[in-house]
Amino acid sequence: MREPQSRTARIRALAKSDEAAALAELRLFLTETFDIEVLDLSINYDQYSLNSLNGFFRDSKDRFFFKFHQEEGEEEMSGEYYRADLIAKANLPIDLPILTSVQPGEQILVYRRRDDRRFSDVLRELDAEHDEKQAAIVDLAERELNEKILTVAKDSLHPVTLEQVANEPIHRLFYERLIDIKTREAPGGRFKKFYIGQSFAFHGATLSWSELADARLLLNGQAMTSTIGEIFNQALVNLDPANLANAGGIVAHGDAHNANVWFENHDGKAQLSYFDPAFAGEHFPSILSEAKATFHNVFAHPFWLYDPQVAAESFKAQVQYEAGVLAIDTDWALTPVRQRLLRAKAEMFWKPFLKHLKNRELLPDNWEATLRSALAMSPALVMNLRAHAERHNPTSSAIGFYVTALVGSRPVHGTNVVTEFFDAIDPDKHG
Repeated sequence: MREPQSRTARIRALAKSDEAAALAELRLFLTETFDIEVLDLSINYDQYSLNSLNGFFRDSKDRFFFKFHQEEGEEEMSGEYYRADLIAKANLPIDLPILTSVQPGEQILVYRRRDDRRFSDVLRELDAEHDEKQAAIVDLAERELNEKILTVAKDSLHPVTLEQVANEPIHRLFYERLIDIKTREAPGGRFKKFYIGQSFAFHGATLSWSELADARLLLNGQAMTSTIGEIFNQALVNLDPANLANAGGIVAHGDAHNANVWFENHDGKAQLSYFDPAFAGEHFPSILSEAKATFHNVFAHPFWLYDPQVAAESFKAQVQYEAGVLAIDTDWALTPVRQRLLRAKAEMFWKPFLKHLKNRELLPDNWEATLRSALAMSPALVMNLRAHAERHNPTSSAIGFYVTALVGSRPVHGTNVVTEFFDAIDPDKHG
């Protein structure tokens, strides 16, 4: 027997098939939850709303912006959600909601509407057409935000218990998408639903899950140490909450992809501020704290994760499978602005923070493996990477598995953009 959907799940489903019905349900939801007037309600359809819904409405006096994140089976999941107060008290810049509902299945935030742009939209323009002056403004704003993140991470770092770590909601985005939430069996969740037993269509080859999972990988000719299947299996171990307490806990937003960041530009001087702290925590496992932001603000771009049709028009991705070897060749690469964001994240957060963990004797030996697992699962579990399953096509799907393997596995020999990142932040290599 199929379990009834939560209100947020029902509204998200209706938004994909019957907008009028979704708006009617959403209006009732907002009115009943907050006892407010809801006029001119609209849903904002954008490429960044992979597991969420947002939009606008007004009352007789003011304009508002709403957003909610909705996860399958979230009533069974761990953690306390939408703790914007934690971020504000830690002195991280955040736009505080004026209305909040945190009941599982009925979680929603309402903000006063503002005219600032999201950082994601500013960066997408720079992906499409590079402007060095704007890129410099963006780079400075990113560095200043990471300087604040680092200060809070250092100041809030503390030993944590297994129970404290297990109760953090961030596991909804990682471990609890790899397992069956009710039975705790693995594989399960999105991992099983999206990939196991499925067929994978690329330009040049169509593979079964077992072929894809077990194939030795060549990424643009570079042999990787792990297969796709091994990357998932390693994540099941590395991202298990029981294995994440040894690096301490901090206060963190946890899901600060740039569609959750406002870009305030004042005469050429930009400032960044968060919103939608659905997964914020005070005992946040430190190695995971900036993993989502690192991946989604850098390696998910240009285009392939959020704009797969644009990726198909912009890049080539050819797949060859022979004798258990899967070769993916693509001309996809980070744009100059994404390279700058990666350097900023490495220099302003990861390098000094990992050094701080080491000095506090809280840096685990497997920190790189854990961070690689988090980076790899960021795209693999946020949406189905199979072509034609959701948004992806054969080109963007191939790029998706290419990037998942690039961040999730070390190469057998040589370097690449990801090994250079890890070399740059490794405290053992920088005294």
